[in-house]
Amino acid sequence: MATATGVRNDLYPTRGTAEVETPRQDPVVWSAPGAPGPMLRSELEHFERDGFIGVEDQISDDEVALYRAEMERLIADPAVRADERSIIEPKSRDVRSVFEVHRLSRVFAELVRDERVVGRARQILGSDVYVHQSRINVKPGFGASGFYWHSDFETWHAEDGLPNMRAVSVSIALTENRDTNGGLMIMPGSHRTFLGCAGATPEDNYKKSLQMQDAGTPSDEALTRFAGQHGIRLFTGRAGSATWFDCNCMHGSGDNITPYPRSNVFIVFNSVENAAVRPFAAPVPRPEFIGARDFTPVR
Repeated sequence: MATATGVRNDLYPTRGTAEVETPRQDPVVWSAPGAPGPMLRSELEHFERDGFIGVEDQISDDEVALYRAEMERLIADPAVRADERSIIEPKSRDVRSVFEVHRLSRVFAELVRDERVVGRARQILGSDVYVHQSRINVKPGFGASGFYWHSDFETWHAEDGLPNMRAVSVSIALTENRDTNGGLMIMPGSHRTFLGCAGATPEDNYKKSLQMQDAGTPSDEALTRFAGQHGIRLFTGRAGSATWFDCNCMHGSGDNITPYPRSNVFIVFNSVENAAVRPFAAPVPRPEFIGARDFTPVR
């Protein structure tokens, strides 16, 4: 956002010469107490405190089967594999992720509009929302690589231009999340501190970062400090369960060396009042299939 002098007010500086910690300048839950929606007041308080909440039955078993079949259809489609929205596992050459699935698939578009899903996002963010990003993640057994520790907001602020921490992610499990198959790990309470990372953003950084995080990666010293302060929570759950988490949570996942796949559909909702502007620490925005520039509210 620009001031009267033309200088932007950057609340969360990052990608400089050194790591910088900045206390969170934004609310966590933006809606007023008692605002309508699927979440109980106690659940919103849990989200406020920890930065995340698990939902055991986000979708039914029948819906899991529907979305898993649609995922398999997409990754088997040669046209989808050849599309730039598909990310290929470097070693196995299998499809790792497919982005913008709510535009590629009518089935996933309906999931985005499901009130059980978008209603929670509106309740947390206190406004209408649009989809900043959607994707399916396919994490097959026997060697699918994980993602190193990071805050999504650090990237979305630096490279997509989201001004404020007013976005929320949901990861809906399409296979069982075990404690051994590369599940999601989050540091509870880490959402209250922004860690601005050191180092400039390389040109076309997204082409590398979607396979392996580099720019925007915290130092070992910072991660050790955060883990000591907050601890680490590993998420497990049945297919159909979901994890909702704040955009600034420090999180990551390990490799999956088990025979058991771990697949999910991942949706990022951003407030229409927090629309992306010019990136804060990159020369140009990432492609729209990664960071949307269409701010039409979900209806």
